[in-house]
Parts: sequence; structure tokens; C-alpha cells
Amino acid sequence: MGTVFSFSVRDPGPRTADALARIVARLHRIDAVFSPYREDSDVSRLGRGEVRLAGCDPEVGWVLDRCAELAAETDGYFTATPGGRLDPSGYVKGWAVEEASRALREAGSGRHCVSGGGDVQTAGGPWRIGIADPHRPGAVAHVVTGHDLAVATSGTAERGPHILDPHTGRPATALASLTLLGPRLARLDALATAAFAMPDPLRWLSARGVPALAVRPDGARERTPDFP
Repeated sequence: MGTVFSFSVRDPGPRTADALARIVARLHRIDAVFSPYREDSDVSRLGRGEVRLAGCDPEVGWVLDRCAELAAETDGYFTATPGGRLDPSGYVKGWAVEEASRALREAGSGRHCVSGGGDVQTAGGPWRIGIADPHRPGAVAHVVTGHDLAVATSGTAERGPHILDPHTGRPATALASLTLLGPRLARLDALATAAFAMPDPLRWLSARGVPALAVRPDGARERTPDFP
């Protein structure tokens, strides 16, 4: 999916090594099915009309159903077709990280952290999660601490203004980064992508009880009242 995954397991047991091997294989399988960077992925082939949904991995239909739910929830600010091209990565990346954490829990780990592309799912704790400063490469803008915490950040630091407003087709540039907190990453990561393009993301997120921190292009920071 064009990104890097990493694992930190604080309570490794006899099943950890085997579990990690299965998880890595599962992540490669998700990449093979969903990556828009691979010409031979099911998603790429489906987007080009070379295959029908019934001919894809069954999880493609499941993921596209989740994307449709998120599109309805966000008034279309989340979309599985950014720029007119089928690309459900805005949901798949967070879902893949959450799936990896779930598999580690099933293998007996209650204290671990899984990171994918800068988005994080933790189990147990406490964990200290640094939020990257979009204006200072390598620096941290904020640190959050918690147990069983998911942290999702969307922004322009790594790839420039790549998040499009689905209603205008233009890059969203009102924010430099937006970080959300919650218990589970899949939905949270999608909401971070959607809210990044909204005209008043903090108001929308606050109304839904999602803690958020926004960094503006001028460096100013704003947060919802419940962001720690």
C-alpha cells in the first residue's frame, strides 16, 4: 500500500513469532488485493473494468460496503473513488493495522503497538504516541498517552496536498495535519481523511465525540475540548 508497517510487542510469548509471520503474510495478501499501486491487484483490475466484483476476493465487497457507510456518514467527504479512481486505501490501511492488532491479541498479546503509515493501534499500555509536526520534519508536535488507543493522522507532511475534497475535486489545503483519537483505527483513519477536507472539521468531530487536534498551515493548533 505504499507504506511501512511496524510492530512493538511488550509481552512476547511462545506464539508471538508464529503470529507475526501469519500477520505479515496477511498484510502482503491485503496489499495484493487492495493496493492501488499494483497493476495486478483486485482493486486496480476492478477499477479498470477488467473484472467484476464477483470475481474479486470476497473482502473487496465487504470493504466497499464499509466505504459506502462512511461516505453516507460523512456527507460524501469520504470516498472510495478519490479523483475518480477506485482506491479504498483511506479505509484499508487503518483496517489492516487493526486486523494485525486483533491477530496479536488472539495470539495472547495484551500489550503491543502496531503502526502503519504513521497510524497506530495499541493494546494495553500505557503507550506514548508522538504526533509528527507537519512543519518540522523529524519533530513531534504533540504526545498523547493512553491504553488501548488508536491514533490516526492525515496531512500534507509526507506527500504534499494529496487529499482531495470530493465535492470540488481540488486538494484540501485548509489544514497541515489532523489527528484523531479513539479505540479502533479502521473507522478512525477513514474519518481523519474525510474530516481533513471538511470546511469545519473540529466542529463536526466534536459533535460526534471524536477527540481531534488540527495543525494549520501557519502552525497554529486547534483541538476539540476532549483532546488530551
